[in-house]
Amino acid sequence: MKWAKGLFVLLLLLKMAVFAEETSFKKLTVEDIYLNLNLYKKLPRGLKWLPKGKQLSYLKIDPETGEQQLWIMDAKSRQARNVLTDKQMRWIGGNDTIQVSLMGYMWFPEEDGLLLREAGDLFYYNFDRDNVVRLTVSSQEEENVSISPHGRKVAFVRNNDIYVVDVATRQEKRLTFDGNDLVLNGKKDWVYQEELGSRGDFKGYWWSPDGRYIAYYQMDDRPVPEYPIVDFSLLHPAVTMERYPKAGDPNPIVKVGVVDVQTANTLWLDLGEETDVYFPRVYWVPGTNQIAVMRLDRHQQQLDFLFCDPQTGKSHLVLSEHDSCWINVDDFVYFFKKKNWFLWGSERSGYRHLYLYDFQGNLIKQLTEGEWTVTSLEGVDERKGYAYFVGTRDGLLERHLYRVGLDSRKIKRLTRAEGVHSVRVAPGGRYFIDYFSAPLTPTRVSLYRTDGKLLKILEKNEHPELAAYHLSAPEFLEIPGENGLIYHAMMIKPPHFDPTKKYPVLVYVYGGPHSQLVIKRFTNLWHQLMAQKGYIVFTLDNRGTANRGSAWERAIYRRLGQIELQDQLVGVKYLKSLPYVDASRIGIWGWSYGGYMTLYALTRSREFKAGAAVAPVTDWHYYDTIYTERYMALPAENEDGYYRGSPIHFADSLHGALLIAHGTGDDNVHFQNTEQFIDRLVEAGKMYRLVIYPGQGHSIRSTEDRIHLFRTITRFFLENL
Repeated sequence: MKWAKGLFVLLLLLKMAVFAEETSFKKLTVEDIYLNLNLYKKLPRGLKWLPKGKQLSYLKIDPETGEQQLWIMDAKSRQARNVLTDKQMRWIGGNDTIQVSLMGYMWFPEEDGLLLREAGDLFYYNFDRDNVVRLTVSSQEEENVSISPHGRKVAFVRNNDIYVVDVATRQEKRLTFDGNDLVLNGKKDWVYQEELGSRGDFKGYWWSPDGRYIAYYQMDDRPVPEYPIVDFSLLHPAVTMERYPKAGDPNPIVKVGVVDVQTANTLWLDLGEETDVYFPRVYWVPGTNQIAVMRLDRHQQQLDFLFCDPQTGKSHLVLSEHDSCWINVDDFVYFFKKKNWFLWGSERSGYRHLYLYDFQGNLIKQLTEGEWTVTSLEGVDERKGYAYFVGTRDGLLERHLYRVGLDSRKIKRLTRAEGVHSVRVAPGGRYFIDYFSAPLTPTRVSLYRTDGKLLKILEKNEHPELAAYHLSAPEFLEIPGENGLIYHAMMIKPPHFDPTKKYPVLVYVYGGPHSQLVIKRFTNLWHQLMAQKGYIVFTLDNRGTANRGSAWERAIYRRLGQIELQDQLVGVKYLKSLPYVDASRIGIWGWSYGGYMTLYALTRSREFKAGAAVAPVTDWHYYDTIYTERYMALPAENEDGYYRGSPIHFADSLHGALLIAHGTGDDNVHFQNTEQFIDRLVEAGKMYRLVIYPGQGHSIRSTEDRIHLFRTITRFFLENL
């Protein structure tokens, strides 16, 4: 029997070796993710191109003294120099001394000075004189600040009116006089900021090229219903009333005016008699005395591009777009400085592409085409005749920068590494900054010439400590569905995955328009944490998500939730077909639209054992006009769709364990959504768990709250899945 004992010892040693291997990696914690690793700490802060496009600037923090430093790098030579420190940024006036921060700095057009903000006021630093000048002195904050094209004046909004201040004399001038809490001049209201914002720019005014005029929005919010945001942290809670139009409500009445900076006289543009419309974009047309305005009907199916005369206010139609479902508005317009041309982005072919027009609205040529999407327009080099854009030409799961010849229409790919590239092309189009990440590569930052030549890696952002965690590389899948549909999906398996075992699955979902989760960017570390705890994490992009063309996206029109869940269940069916999946232990979680989808899945199917919904929409009547009506039409036109698409009506069918998390200060998806859903759960005798984050907004940004939230979600799934 000695051989039996020997075999037993051998098997025991093998088992111990396997156990040692499986426990050799370092276990991620929520604290690691949000406090210790800090994978973005090394990235350059305040990185931006100088106006002439030959230099870039960024901030450094001295690790020993904490001193802020402004550095400039010449793109051609790659030589960098420190040009400014905190010590030079003290304003002294009488007995007052103010330390002015370099954070949020803005360059003047001639690159000879900086505009800065501190304590709600504006300051100007001049490099030649090496001094700080205080431009404004007010107890009220200056918002939406911008510098005139010639650099002699600075405009801002104060108390919802537009002002300018002369940089040399520091003399202020008020340009509008009727702003108040309900009438906003030069500033977008909440719904315009949220749903028609331009890359995070909430400014509602635009300088003319010569600096003589300012075109601006006047937003009359008086028709818009109020919603109370309550601060419960005070002994006597404070209430902030937010003007928030819910689906079917009146919208703000918006006008576009042109104010003369010298006389402060405003001329209103004639943009049609209908007031229940949107004006999502306004541009000055270089080389002419015209203003271009986009006009979008309330159903968002008709987009008109108008050219307007700022002297008379008269407008004429240049081109129109129509869609039977909706039109996506984004930033795909560029006006040439030396020719009467403009670039225009359109999805008329079923995919967004670039078109070249003259100022009379005549199509000169289509620059890009094919079954792929231009995702952003990044710049134009008029001298060399190139337009630069990011798109999906070489695969839906990646993003690359390309250039297209304005004459030849020949396209060249400029970024090479497989993954996701987010770029900033320099003014004039000679260089670009590349933010690149891949599934196991945190974001790195590099400087390139726009012929694709790498000039310098600005920050490798290497984190050798990640190796100890043995992160699992996501697997990218194509899952067949009915009628020839192919779904893109992604799976993260536990470290030391054993195909002979059965694993629970956590489905991560967003699912809403303008989203794409299955993409080759850096992995979600909390999902890696859950994989380490023995879960497979699975994600599928359903119909309605972005960048696969109009037919894919518009399949959800007037029936939010229904098509998305149908597609997510295709993913569940696929999971159940895998021998290593425990079909009785499939969970789901998501945030915002993903929170909505989690509730929809738990109430409209029985496939999920547990779900965690963060900041969910529960009834589409509760969400804003612009977003909701774009996809669902007005409530009176689609009550059946609103009913079937809102999980609140099916709370009595809740299946599985439920965790809901929400911030009480959420001004986007109001806490009302969660409260009303819970009321229905109580009526139906359904059990749930609720986690509230006092005062937190939609993103629950506080580090402490984030840590608490993800510790709670982790524990919830460990206990229920």
